[in-house]
Amino acid sequence: AGRNRDALVEQSRNTGLEYRAAPLHDSTALDSLLADVDVALLIAGPFSTTSRPFVNACLRTGTHYLDLTGEIPVIEELATRHAEAVSRSLLLMPCAGFDAVPSDCLAAHVARRLPGSIRLDLGFTGLQYASPGSAKTLMEHAGEGVRIRRDGILKRVDAWELRREFDFGEGPRLALNVGWGDVSCAYYTTGIPNIAVYFEDNSMLRVMLNASRAAGPMLGIPVVQATLKTWVDFGDQTAQRGLPGPAPMTIVAEAEDAAGHVAIARLRTPEAYQFTAAVAAAVCARVLDGDFEIGFQTAARVYGPDFILGLPGVSREDVL
Repeated sequence: AGRNRDALVEQSRNTGLEYRAAPLHDSTALDSLLADVDVALLIAGPFSTTSRPFVNACLRTGTHYLDLTGEIPVIEELATRHAEAVSRSLLLMPCAGFDAVPSDCLAAHVARRLPGSIRLDLGFTGLQYASPGSAKTLMEHAGEGVRIRRDGILKRVDAWELRREFDFGEGPRLALNVGWGDVSCAYYTTGIPNIAVYFEDNSMLRVMLNASRAAGPMLGIPVVQATLKTWVDFGDQTAQRGLPGPAPMTIVAEAEDAAGHVAIARLRTPEAYQFTAAVAAAVCARVLDGDFEIGFQTAARVYGPDFILGLPGVSREDVL
């Protein structure tokens, strides 16, 4: 299902699958699309635009809602709708892809190993490409600084304020602070009050952080946003043609308690976007089988730290 009927017709011919088209601004069409649907997975970003009307339709039609967002404001808004979902006996589960099921399961794992943890740092390496939806999301939040969680509260810090090293398996590597969905998801999964997320330092990340700092106010101007998003759509296929082969991902989670004890674990997965499809399908299958909890939930909280180990190409090791 989607908004572009012509694209859906072509996909239907290629796959032999039924299709349905509905624009997000048409609540009647959305309700018709979802009327006989048990579980819906929203994959269209930016979710700041797509999530709210789709959630509203799911609540009206009695459809369990999952999505692939990693957008912190969207996750936080969904958390505020917990009571609505409970009243309808429905599930609201964001972040059902690479962001943030693998990292959230790893966060839950180190939290289980070190009860009472008060700090959680997550480090990522291997991400080579941002989809058009992800790129548009990054542009929407350019110049806003980086979100972290301190004492349970979301806060913003300068794009270059936090940096640290992680061992992704080949010795310490510098990593830079980014605003990633785990700042929200891991908090709801583990209850750890201080959370920050980092990506391994590379030239692309440095360019993005420098641009955000230098041109942040200008990047927030609507006409500039529209121009940049049009450029993303135009350049997407060209960018993909220039990519190397799929690269595996490595995630490191480090938890610390008030006494200074530390637990560190490392998780390896297939390439992020390919793995997102496998993760989301696995989560949807659990929900379709009736294995879920109603209200706002995270996959790691419902299915546990070891859920991710049941997927192909995944390995986990305790480092400390």
